[in-house]
Amino acid sequence: MASMAATSISIPARARSAPQKVQAVAGISGFRSVSFTSQRISFSPVQLRTAAPRFHVSCSAKPETVEKVIGIVRKQLALSADSSVSGESKFSELGADSLDTVEIVMGFEEEFGISVDEGSAQDIATIQDAADMIEKLVGGK
Repeated sequence: MASMAATSISIPARARSAPQKVQAVAGISGFRSVSFTSQRISFSPVQLRTAAPRFHVSCSAKPETVEKVIGIVRKQLALSADSSVSGESKFSELGADSLDTVEIVMGFEEEFGISVDEGSAQDIATIQDAADMIEKLVGGK
């Protein structure tokens, strides 16, 4: 689904002429190109592309925590020892459904002696997300 938010601003077309009202785009999603026009000025279409994130902030859990989380997930999902599971592995990609995810979170609570609220449990998508959340909860004790 495509959406676009726009705002009207005044931009002088020429130094001696009166300012022209131009539609300025505040946010665009789902479009491949956009054209801007005013009463006297026409701009060529602008090609949009997805930019790579400039930086990524992450709270990295201890490797021991990640390994424990992987062990709990392997046990709960009955994954073989040779199956590839890493911090970037998503629960859905490993075959976990919503009931499996609830049982995995219960395993985390039992293993680490923590209590995970429903909101935090819904934010967990990857092994690394789970390990980071566990470190945060264990550190907050």
